[in-house]
Amino acid sequence: MIEKRLPAEWEHQQALLLTWPHEGGAWGKDIQKIEQLFTEIACAVSKTQIVIIGAHDLTHQQHILTTIKNLDVLRDNVKTYLAPSNDVWARDHGPITVFAENLDVLPGSLAVLCDFRFTGWGGKYPHQLDDLIPKILAESDLLSGYAYQSIPFILEGGAIESDGMGTLLTTEQCLRSPKRHANLSREQIEQHLTQCLGTKRVLWLSEGHLAGDDTDGHIDTLARFFNPTTIGYVATDNQNDPHFASLKAMEETLLTFKDNAGHPYHLVKLPLPAPIYDKEGNRLPATYANFLLCNGQVLVPLYGDPKDDLILETFRHHFPDRVVTGIDCNSAIEQYGSLHCLTMQIPALIKR
Repeated sequence: MIEKRLPAEWEHQQALLLTWPHEGGAWGKDIQKIEQLFTEIACAVSKTQIVIIGAHDLTHQQHILTTIKNLDVLRDNVKTYLAPSNDVWARDHGPITVFAENLDVLPGSLAVLCDFRFTGWGGKYPHQLDDLIPKILAESDLLSGYAYQSIPFILEGGAIESDGMGTLLTTEQCLRSPKRHANLSREQIEQHLTQCLGTKRVLWLSEGHLAGDDTDGHIDTLARFFNPTTIGYVATDNQNDPHFASLKAMEETLLTFKDNAGHPYHLVKLPLPAPIYDKEGNRLPATYANFLLCNGQVLVPLYGDPKDDLILETFRHHFPDRVVTGIDCNSAIEQYGSLHCLTMQIPALIKR
C-alpha cells in the first residue's frame, strides 16, 4: 500500500521554482518591472536554498544569467534549465510534490513530483507549453531522487493549502468550477485528493472572492495556513467595499472549522489593501494572503499601501523564527497574480 502526505509549505525545502518572464508572455516586451520582481525573489530565496529557473529558450537562458550575474544572488544556489512556457505562474503549472512510501514509479524514492493537468484556469489562457513543464523539469538533472507521476486530474497548486497533517483547505468555486470538474461532487473530488495527495479531510470554503481574480477563487488569495492551528485570511471592515459580504461569509465559515485536535483555529485577519485598478479602471486582486514561505524566511507581497507596515508586523509576530521580507508586487498584480502565484516550492527529500 502506498502512503502519501502533502507537506506543508513551512517544512524544509530543497528548491523554489520560477518560470522567468519573456516577451511572449502576458507582459509582452514591457517586462522590466516584472523582471525586477523576479530578481528580488531570486536574491532573497537563494540565500537559504536553491532557486531553479525555467528559461524559454537558449537566448532567454543567457539573458537570465546575465541579468542576475551582478546581483546579490548566491550564485551556486541558482540553477537554470530550458522549459518553453506560456507564462510565469509556477504555482499553478509547477509540480505538486508529495511524500510517499512504496512507490512503484521509482522504488526507494520518498517523494514524487505530481504532474496534474494544467488547463489555463479552465481554458481562459494559452497553457499547452506550461502543462509540459513538470515533465521537462523531472527529466532534467536538477531534482535527482524525486519520482515523477503524470496525473490526469486537473489541479493547480494555488487551489490547495496543506497543513502537512492530512488536512487540505480549498474553495468550492475553484475545484467545482464548470470548466474543471463540473460533473464531480465534493465527495468525488475528495476521493481524487485522497488518492493523489494522501488527504484525510478537506475544509471547503464556498464564499470569498476578489474582484479581478481569474482563477475562480484560488485559496492562496483568500486563506492560508500559518501553522497547523492558525489560519490567516483576507478581510475588510469597510461595509462599503464590494467584498465585504462575501469575505464576512467566508470568515463565518472559518470560525466553524476545527483543527486536527478538534479545537477552533486561531484566525488572523489580513486586511485588504486599498483598491488597485488597471488602466481600464478594473479592480485588481491585490491580497496579502499571497505570501511565500521558504527556508528560514517569509516573503510578503506589498503594494505601496499604508497597511504594508502593519502586515509586516503581523507576519513578524506570527513567524518569530523567520526573516520577514516585504517585496513590492504591483508589477505582478497587473496580470492578476502576486508573490505566491509566481513560485512553487520543492520540499526537501526525507532521509530514511
